[in-house]
Amino acid sequence: MIDAIGKAPAQRSAALSAVTQPTRRAAATKAATKAAKVPKPAAVKAKTAKAPAKPVMALVPPAAAPAAVAPAPAATPVRRKRRNKRSEETIETILVATEQIVLESGASRISILDVCKLANVSRGTFYRYFSSQDDLLDSFSRHKRDRFHRALQEAVEPFADPDERFDALLAYLERYLEHGNARRLLLVAPDYALSFFKRIFHDAVVRFEDVLRPVFDAWDDRLGARIDRELVSEMLIRYVLSEQLVSGSTERHSLPRRVTRMITTIMGAGVVRTRR
Repeated sequence: MIDAIGKAPAQRSAALSAVTQPTRRAAATKAATKAAKVPKPAAVKAKTAKAPAKPVMALVPPAAAPAAVAPAPAATPVRRKRRNKRSEETIETILVATEQIVLESGASRISILDVCKLANVSRGTFYRYFSSQDDLLDSFSRHKRDRFHRALQEAVEPFADPDERFDALLAYLERYLEHGNARRLLLVAPDYALSFFKRIFHDAVVRFEDVLRPVFDAWDDRLGARIDRELVSEMLIRYVLSEQLVSGSTERHSLPRRVTRMITTIMGAGVVRTRR
């Protein structure tokens, strides 16, 4: 009986040991697994710690950029303005020298070297603004045309009264025919002169229509009909061109009265025909 009782605890201990032994093995295995995984998080942390270094270096250059760009806008306009002024003066000097040479020797014999000497500029400076002799003559034609139209506008601008404005335009044309160089240009460079007249003809008609708009408006009111503005402007231009070829024998100072009388007569006849 005693032996049986004494054996019972021993058997229970052995059974308990058999039950708990797998559990201890599992715990040991789990602990070993955790120990083996420790280096991996350390490596990840090491990589993570190095990662922020890239953005920090990338942010450094933009901080210095505004200081380098800021001074440029303040200095550029001043230099550009002075350079443009010098360029305009140089171009004007070259074109004036070109006109002098053309009027003396003709357009076909113009020499770039002669133009440079007369304008007191180097060949390098010349080629900065003109690519060739043809380019020079083309620019010279535009220069002459613009100067003629600008002077015409300045001649009539002070006059608001239509009659005075028309008289001012005719007076300007008379001065141009009397003192201008168009006739001399036609003599020394006929091909160039005829090409120039043909080139500016239609543009001149448009400019005359614009300058004489207040005059035409007044004539329309007086005559009770709309005058052909393009026709009148073209007649004036053709009169100037014909005077370059063949100077009229009649006194030019009578031109304002004759033109006004002619327009009034034509418009009066047109009104009479309309009423019939």
